[in-house]
Amino acid sequence: MVIEKANMFVTDLGYDVTIITMVQHQNDPNTYPLSDGIKQVFLEIPYYSIYKYKYPKRLWAKWSIIRFRKKEVTKAVLKIDPDILICASQINADLVCSIKCRAKKVVECHEAKVFTHSNFGMNQSLLGRIINSISRSRYFHTIERNADLVCPLTEGDKELWKKAKLVEVIPNFSTMHISKTSDCVSKRVIAVGRLEWEKGYSRLLQIWKIVSSRHPDWKLDIYGEGSLQGALETIIRNNTIKNLEIHPFTHNISQEYANSSICVVTSFFEGFSLVLLEAMKHGVPCIAFDCPFGPGSIIQDSLNGFLVHDGDTRLFAERLCLMIEDTKMRKEFSKEAIIRSNYFNKEAVLETWKTLLESIL
Repeated sequence: MVIEKANMFVTDLGYDVTIITMVQHQNDPNTYPLSDGIKQVFLEIPYYSIYKYKYPKRLWAKWSIIRFRKKEVTKAVLKIDPDILICASQINADLVCSIKCRAKKVVECHEAKVFTHSNFGMNQSLLGRIINSISRSRYFHTIERNADLVCPLTEGDKELWKKAKLVEVIPNFSTMHISKTSDCVSKRVIAVGRLEWEKGYSRLLQIWKIVSSRHPDWKLDIYGEGSLQGALETIIRNNTIKNLEIHPFTHNISQEYANSSICVVTSFFEGFSLVLLEAMKHGVPCIAFDCPFGPGSIIQDSLNGFLVHDGDTRLFAERLCLMIEDTKMRKEFSKEAIIRSNYFNKEAVLETWKTLLESIL
C-alpha cells in the first residue's frame, strides 16, 4: 500500500514524493514497481544487530539503535523539508510525531489500535506486562498529542482514536489487474498471507482437518512465507492433514485467485485485509473470522461471503463445508463479491486523501 499510494500521489495528484525506508539497503530491489520521479532514502538501520548480544548487553544495544534511528530519521526529514510527513509504520509512528519540523504529520494505522505494540499472544512476565503497558501509553499519547491526522482503515478502529486531533477512515484499495475472474467450479480453497502468528494459520489447520475429512476431493493452497512455515509443516505432518500445500510468495497471485473457488482468512486481527478485497475482485467468495476490524468492513455476511464469530473454528468449518457443497450459492456470492469490491475503488480513496491532505495544510 505504501507503493500504491506513493505512485497515486505522483501520477494522479502531481505531488513530489520521497520514501524513507528503515532497513532496506540501497541495492535491494523494491518488491513492487515505483513510478518514475519518486525518490528513495535508505537509512539501512541495523536493527537485527542487537541479537548478536546477550542480555543485559542486548538492552544497551537496543537503546543505541533507537537513538541512532531517531537521529537518522530526523536528519533525513529535515533535509527533505516536506510539507506533509506520513508514517506508514506502526513501529515508527511516535518517533515521526515527535520530530520538530514544519511538516504536518499523518499517521496511517495498518493494524488495529488495540493490537498495536500489545504483544498479544505472547507470554510475558508481570514486569514485562507493566513495562509494555507504560510504553504503549506513552506511544499513543505522543501520537494523539502531535499527529495532525490519524487515518485508521475501518470505522471500528476509528472509535479507539477519540483522543486524536483529527481522525478519518481511509480504506485500502487494490489496483491489481484482473485478466480473469473465478468461475467458482474448481475444487480449490485459497489462503494468502505471511506465515506469522497473527494470521491464524494454526486455527486454519484445525478447520481444514475437519473439512478435508468430509470433502477429500477439495484442496487447500496457502500462499505465503514467514517464520512459522516449519512449525506449520510439522503440524500438518503430525496430524495427517491431507490435501493441503504451502506455496512460496508469487508475483502472479491474480492467477491463483482466479483458479480458486473460495478464499479463507483466519487472522486473529487485521488492519483491513487486502487479501479479502483482492479475492472478491476476482469473484472469489470469502469466509473470515469477524476479528478486529477488517473482515467485518468488507464481507457482507450471507450476501457475498460468510463472517464467523471470532474463534469459532467448528462453525467456520461448517460454513466452509456449506459453501463447498452449494455451487449455486458460491456463484451468487461471487457476483455480489465483485459488486462489493467496487466500493473500495482507487478513485474514491484518492479523492479522500486529496481532500484531507489539503485541509490540514
